[in-house]
Amino acid sequence: MSVALVKPFAIAKHEGVEQVEAAMLNLPQVDCPVVHRFGPGIYIREVTMPADTFAIGHRHKSRNLNVMLTGKIVMQRNGEMITISAPFVFTAEPGRKVAYVVEECVWQNIYATDETDIDKLEEMFLDKSETWVDHEKEHKSFRVTLRQSDRDDYEQFLTEYGFDEAWVRAVSENTDDQIEMPAEWSGVANVRPSDIEGSGLFLSAAISAGSIIAPGRLGGKRTPAGRYVNHSSTPNCFYLKTESDDVYLIAKRDIIGCQGGDQGEELTVDYRQGIALANNGAELCHP
Repeated sequence: MSVALVKPFAIAKHEGVEQVEAAMLNLPQVDCPVVHRFGPGIYIREVTMPADTFAIGHRHKSRNLNVMLTGKIVMQRNGEMITISAPFVFTAEPGRKVAYVVEECVWQNIYATDETDIDKLEEMFLDKSETWVDHEKEHKSFRVTLRQSDRDDYEQFLTEYGFDEAWVRAVSENTDDQIEMPAEWSGVANVRPSDIEGSGLFLSAAISAGSIIAPGRLGGKRTPAGRYVNHSSTPNCFYLKTESDDVYLIAKRDIIGCQGGDQGEELTVDYRQGIALANNGAELCHP
């Protein structure tokens, strides 16, 4: 084992995991797609970690079933370093995992619960360190500030079309025309707190320009990709209508997914484009 690999483990063992975590949070992060899967009474948190990655997990509050589907890792366990190769299944005690990924690894944590709200699930099962929380608060404030131009352009959009903000919100939050995301598209993107406004839709794994992300409207009903995508003056997505009048969310450019444990890049559109699409491509006259 190389000195470069042994050193982070040694620091974690003698100085504490948070010391290593603090240093790592200031380094460039790698793509680590996090997919949330649900079944009757089951929640699966699945992460894909690329090879040659040193990874530190959040602390798990309770015992849970762990399934390593693919890959090979070197993990610190009970003060010792062990090598694990897939397939591997075990029940982990409460605590944090520190590992070096030798070969790309797909790892699942499985919980018994009927809850499906991701933020509530993380509150239930994960204990995030003060180091992580402070880091996220600092970056959250910065991201919210950067999004002011999007909020300003949304106000301009309302003025241009003569819309009342309360009416637009009521239409957006109306549940009569909403459906759940079809199973074959689940896990692609997640509803999380937005840096722009309220809740937004965030991409799990990186996707290239021109790719279909998810359906936004099917059979006249909105999916989460039609309900939770926020407005932006510089959108990374657009909507495309099919001959059957279904609407799909398309990547306008390459979009980043989850990196280093964050929630991925928020998916956005220009609401003007959505209105034009609803009017068969024609610009909508001001009401």
